[in-house]
Amino acid sequence: MGRSKLLASIVVGAAVGAALSMFDRATREKTIATTKKMKESISYYAANREELQVLVEEKVLAAKVLCESVSENVNTIVDKVDEFKELPSTIEGMINETKSAFSLPDKE
Repeated sequence: MGRSKLLASIVVGAAVGAALSMFDRATREKTIATTKKMKESISYYAANREELQVLVEEKVLAAKVLCESVSENVNTIVDKVDEFKELPSTIEGMINETKSAFSLPDKE
């Protein structure tokens, strides 16, 4: 069996695509600016690791809060679905009670 060339072809295609996109001046300038900004951020956080740790902790806490909120919302939705499942039998019971209240008593 021959080796699959898919991964290599994808990498080569991405590299060629990136090289071709650099012919556009706006793309090239934005890429350079983004790279410089990223380099500055990396240098800053390398020198200020405590600040990076606080930032990461804040993001993790925000993610936890979001997950808890989503979990509560899902539980609420599940409860409402269960209520809706019971609704037809409740309505049927009400209809039967109404029918019996308005029906004439049988004569024997």
